[in-house]
Amino acid sequence: MVGMEGSETMLKHTAPPPVADINVTPMVDVMLVLLIIFMVITPMLSKGVVVDKVKTRNPIAMQAADRSDAVLISVTRDGKTYLGRDQVDSAALANKVKDMLTNRTDKECFLSADSRAKYQSVLDVVQDLQSVGVDQVGLITDQLQDANHPRPNPEQDQKKSGD
Repeated sequence: MVGMEGSETMLKHTAPPPVADINVTPMVDVMLVLLIIFMVITPMLSKGVVVDKVKTRNPIAMQAADRSDAVLISVTRDGKTYLGRDQVDSAALANKVKDMLTNRTDKECFLSADSRAKYQSVLDVVQDLQSVGVDQVGLITDQLQDANHPRPNPEQDQKKSGD
């Protein structure tokens, strides 16, 4: 038994002890990459200029304003007019909107005005849009949060009438 003699001289190798520390470096790397991606993409998500919109009690949701091809016009507090993110002269606004709406069946634009903007500047934009054939102008507003007048809950009204 020649083969047995050689096996007796072999040393047993033992496994190293288990490591109790968790290696978080790969997780931190992935989280930093995701953070950078979100920081780069987030400013691109807003379509227009940020304005302090008029607040109303019962705003109407306008899902069409969130479409990628929606025509969004903004009027700032100081009366400047923006088409999307680009500032435009009020005289050039009508022609640019007309070009954007060419070959479209829905002649709809959305107007977001600052609550402190002069009414006349907002009215001028609406009239310019109507002069180039815009059928509908959606006025984008925010929900008014009023503690004295909470928003009505139709489910509670039904429960009260059923009692």
